[in-house]
Amino acid sequence: MHRCLLAILVCVSCATNRVGTAPAPERDASPNFAALIAAPDRSAADRDTDEKRRPAELLSFFDVRSGQVVAELCAGGGYTTELLARAVGSTGKVYGQNPAVVLQRFAAKPWAERLGRPAMTNVVRVDREMEDPLPEDAQQLDLIVMVLFYHDTIWFGTDRTRMNQAIFRALKPGGAFVVVDHSARTGAGTDDAESLHRIDEEFVKAEVLSAGFILAGRSGFLHNAADSRDWNVFDKLRRGSSDRFALRFVKP
Repeated sequence: MHRCLLAILVCVSCATNRVGTAPAPERDASPNFAALIAAPDRSAADRDTDEKRRPAELLSFFDVRSGQVVAELCAGGGYTTELLARAVGSTGKVYGQNPAVVLQRFAAKPWAERLGRPAMTNVVRVDREMEDPLPEDAQQLDLIVMVLFYHDTIWFGTDRTRMNQAIFRALKPGGAFVVVDHSARTGAGTDDAESLHRIDEEFVKAEVLSAGFILAGRSGFLHNAADSRDWNVFDKLRRGSSDRFALRFVKP
């Protein structure tokens, strides 16, 4: 009799688990990037941008996971921020930061419009300057990214020593800072940052390493060997074809 009652209780418990609330997504699970990018509610404009940005490779290099807390600095209109928001899912959080100059020059309207989309409900808007880009509660982050904007901090007049130190502090040990940018000619340093919107990869590497980071990886998924690297990346006929580098730094 007791055995029969126990069996009934076990079956009821199993059935309840099957039909009850679905378990929360596992934190740090690797998202299905292909499915994320193919989501039917992504905008036509973002789909057009995909060809030039290669989002599957980008997210893979970020190594972004479900449930993580991440940030994009200089989010602009939010193309990458939305990809991050979809990748970390409902259990994660994304800080999307823009300084005043980016909002004033081009991003205010597209950024505000994007934040109204359902996919952006886990995004926190951050309007702050680059030297102290994240709010006090943004601590122990898993990942911070800056995509195609590091060079702009040169002509912004940013104190990048302070900026990189602030990024370092905001990350947890083992957290990553990923920089993607347009390649300048080798040895050019910051000479082309405003005129061509390019920066020397080695310059970025040295500057970020000086903040205490370790270089953990480099990817060539946006490399274009045919790029002469002597033209402005906003050239209408060639935009999107610049040689770009991707560097992954880690806080030890």
